[in-house]
Amino acid sequence: MIKNRASHVQWTNADVEATGARSRPTLHRTNSNISINSMHSRRGSIDPASALPIQYRTVSYQIAESKEKNAAEIQKAKDTAAKELANVDWHTITPNEIYTRLSSSPTQGLSVEQSKRRLTEYGKNTPSPPPTHRFQQILGYFFKGFGSILLVGSILVFVSWKPLGQPPAQANLALAIVLLAVFFIQAAFNAWQDWSSSRVMASITTMLPDSCLLLRDGAQVTVVASDIVPGDILYIKSGNKLPADVRFIEISSDAKFDRSILTGESLPLQGTVDSTDENYLETKCIGLQGTHCISGSGIGVVVSTGDATVFGKIAKMTNAPKTGLTTLEREVLNFVIVICSIMFTMILVVIIVWATYLRKSYPDWINVPTLIVDCVSVAIAFIPEGLPIALTASLTITANIMRKNKILCKSLKTVETLGSVSVICSDKTGTLTKNKMYVTECSVGMQNIDPQCTRDEMMHRRSEGRGFNAVDQLRAVAGLCNSGEFDAATNHLPLHKRKINGDATDQAILRFSESLGPVSELRQMWKKTFELAFNSKNKYMIRTVELVEERGLEVALPSTEAATFRPDDTLLLIKGAPDVLIGRCVKYITSEGKAKELDEDTLARIETIKNDWSSQGKRVILLARKAIVKEQIREPVTSARYEDEIMHHARTGLTFVGVVGIVDPPRDEIPSVILTLRRAGIRIFMVTGDFALTAQAIAAECGIITNPPNMVKGISALSREDTFSIGDSDHDHEKTLTDEPPSDIKSSIVISGPEMITLNKYQWEQLCKYDEIVFARTTPEQKLRIVREFQGRDEIVGMTGDGVNDAPSLKAADIGIALGSGSDIAIEAADMVLLESFSAVVEAVQYGRVVFDNLKKTIAYLLPAGSFSEFWPVMTNVIFGLPQVLSSFLMIIICCFTDCAAATVLAYETPEADVLLRKPRKPKVDRLVDWKLMLQAYGFIGVIETLSSFAMSYWYLQRSGIAFSDLWFCYGALPPNIDQDYYNQRLNEASSIYFVNLVVMQWFAILALRTRRLSIFQHPPAFNKQTQNLYLFPAIAFALCMAIFWLYIPQLQDTLGTSRVPAEHFFLPAAFGIGLLFADEVRKWVIRKWPKGWVARCAW
Repeated sequence: MIKNRASHVQWTNADVEATGARSRPTLHRTNSNISINSMHSRRGSIDPASALPIQYRTVSYQIAESKEKNAAEIQKAKDTAAKELANVDWHTITPNEIYTRLSSSPTQGLSVEQSKRRLTEYGKNTPSPPPTHRFQQILGYFFKGFGSILLVGSILVFVSWKPLGQPPAQANLALAIVLLAVFFIQAAFNAWQDWSSSRVMASITTMLPDSCLLLRDGAQVTVVASDIVPGDILYIKSGNKLPADVRFIEISSDAKFDRSILTGESLPLQGTVDSTDENYLETKCIGLQGTHCISGSGIGVVVSTGDATVFGKIAKMTNAPKTGLTTLEREVLNFVIVICSIMFTMILVVIIVWATYLRKSYPDWINVPTLIVDCVSVAIAFIPEGLPIALTASLTITANIMRKNKILCKSLKTVETLGSVSVICSDKTGTLTKNKMYVTECSVGMQNIDPQCTRDEMMHRRSEGRGFNAVDQLRAVAGLCNSGEFDAATNHLPLHKRKINGDATDQAILRFSESLGPVSELRQMWKKTFELAFNSKNKYMIRTVELVEERGLEVALPSTEAATFRPDDTLLLIKGAPDVLIGRCVKYITSEGKAKELDEDTLARIETIKNDWSSQGKRVILLARKAIVKEQIREPVTSARYEDEIMHHARTGLTFVGVVGIVDPPRDEIPSVILTLRRAGIRIFMVTGDFALTAQAIAAECGIITNPPNMVKGISALSREDTFSIGDSDHDHEKTLTDEPPSDIKSSIVISGPEMITLNKYQWEQLCKYDEIVFARTTPEQKLRIVREFQGRDEIVGMTGDGVNDAPSLKAADIGIALGSGSDIAIEAADMVLLESFSAVVEAVQYGRVVFDNLKKTIAYLLPAGSFSEFWPVMTNVIFGLPQVLSSFLMIIICCFTDCAAATVLAYETPEADVLLRKPRKPKVDRLVDWKLMLQAYGFIGVIETLSSFAMSYWYLQRSGIAFSDLWFCYGALPPNIDQDYYNQRLNEASSIYFVNLVVMQWFAILALRTRRLSIFQHPPAFNKQTQNLYLFPAIAFALCMAIFWLYIPQLQDTLGTSRVPAEHFFLPAAFGIGLLFADEVRKWVIRKWPKGWVARCAW
């Protein structure tokens, strides 16, 4: 695994209050100026041949993020696009002029009829497809893989037939034709695989919904992004990727847009309503398609779609990128390089022996045409022609399985890397939990009551004529300080079924407020003037409102404050984390609705309530307010400095109104998923912004923490001194935590974000060795730090998340995993999207390991007969003067026909029972082809097949009157009593026997190689749906048909030098094959019996 440093989204400190805390490093995305595919990280680029072209929630187009490739071409495209935009004036005219020009309305949007007409006029909001380079594609079909070697081999054999052949040998002509035929067959198969892969990818394209929120006919509606048209009113919130070019008509003061995807500028751009620049590309009142809203919210009117957008113009004028190899392809390439090196060495040996010895001492033994054919035979023998086909088939099959399991992979490299993931850091909300929050507890006036009782208390008070109390004030803050909006289309449904547009916390609190009284009534009484959206750093949301209707005072304020509140005054409402806000409160509301000074006893009671609810796994939200008189606000609402002033007022003087406890239950399947992943040797950690006690309680419910609370450690367990022996050896590793429990008991720890800032390198070293970790109250920078710390210790890290704050760590992780319900920026940053459930990650990990396993099996199958057993007849012919007991033609048939089908069907092998019981693969150590696999292929199966094939051939010659002693160092000189024609006929039969022996023994070899440790009875090839691979039997039948075809047709026998084979030579190899299968079963039994023995240590 190559660990490049990831590029990532910048997170400024602008939304973090300057309270004297230590400044944190600013994170930057280091994109080039032409980056539209902002997916670069240590994971590398996405190969068009293996990438799945996903259309996310907005239209997108991939352009390489590279400083070398196509730089001049793309700069030219940008310049051309800029010239085209010179006359565009969407940014300089007023919003009212835009409405007039586009026949739209800020209150009604477009009508359904208008949108249909414009969709016909402007077309779909999708980019034009990239140009297809058909000629290069067809060349790739022929020459990728080993096509070039087959073609060169065919040409050389043609040359050895004519003009070098004197007389021309018909067998050489046939061999050349077969090689050429295989060259074309391989190209046809590559084309079919490409078509098949494209079909899988096309089906995946439609899996992820690409919807956005629009205003049409006066109601908020969710529309597919491709159906957006100019004139649509678009609602934008933090985390969205803009689906088209829009002009902002309403924007929050904290709205910022990451434009690095287009401009390369790492600093996010503030959004404004008014134009700030004459240049369309530089003004802040335009939101460009493909850019992300990283904070705040707003409303915009769509001005350009599809190819008319800036994004579309640049994409249309540039070509798709060339990209590099995936990790697994690089592994295969390394193996092929090794094999080719051996091949060229052996060819060199053959040529040197011929040139220095045979040509002089035995000039008639091997002539030049025969030497060429021998060299081509060695080349074809060593190269596993079936490997590229098997690799492509394996990855395509896996992609199809992923699609069926609702797992969307941007690149098949993701699948490969999943097999070696050793640490998964998971976000809590929406990933481990259902993200379906509802209020179960509330505390007002220091009284804990459930929501139903709260409503009853309020109605009872009203019926007695006692007016409004604390419950009314809690309802007001909950309903007004809320970004959620009820979907008008579901207003007729019961409250618990009504759809709310907004995040899960806002949904829960809005539903709670609505249960106490209509929220629409509150919003008629009070008008929003400013909003600061909740973010993971501040951990609170602010909204300021002004009075519209007088009766709003009695609902939101106690009588004493209501009497002094003037229409021009501002009411500041705030909700967020209690530990952040409680220190800013100076008063609290009693159950009667009166404001009292907040004393130490009341603070202690609030702290107790918070801790009790948190320890039950509830998210605790504090609601407070502050009345600000007009004279205290110096800046107008439209001023950029208004936000700073409101933040200043929010730092102190708040009135505590109440707290609510929100439940977000864990997904039902999570405990079993965690247990399965843990058995697979993967450590699962929780990384959340929630309070530590809440996070710990949910972690215990999910199974991430298995120890009782008294055994869960804190930061005090981490020594600041280098008192531990920290090293790479196992002995040092065992001593790292001296107070760690025994190995059968998991070590658990909970660390909060503020504590994490204080950790030094020794403490990180200790922390990273814990089995169970909960990181609470984390910021985006801290999540990124967590990923980096584990990667720095050679862990392969998977990161799951669904929010804007997860994006940097998703990009930095080896595998970024987002949920389909997550924010656009998280989905864009991730490598893999789980469309339905987090439980799908088990399937993903399983098949990530299976891809690697099955390729090892394919290689282990191809090497014995297709390489080792074919090489020795050539070498014994050159060095020991023996006849070439396996003809060059039959070597080609084994490599390109009889073995290829079986090698390909190994890609369909199901996971072995122990695949999720093994430790994760270490990419730097566990290679695709290592000495253990070579020992299995060459030293075990290869030796058995080679010796038995030689024995059968020479035994047949012995029985035919040609003794082995007559051939040893003979170099073609036969004894006088052996006729040359008789000898040639018997040699053809011996060659055919060698060929049949290999073909039949390979049937049993494939049955042995299906599993690495399990018995064939534990993992049968048939009659068990969990383990069967019924494709094996057609592949075996195909190999038999090929053998009969080439050996038993008389016309081919004369031309190719093949012959019928006596019946016993089909059954004798079967006996050897059963012996091979039995020997391998014994080997596997020894491994299972003594898993730490020397046989197990040598097992592949």
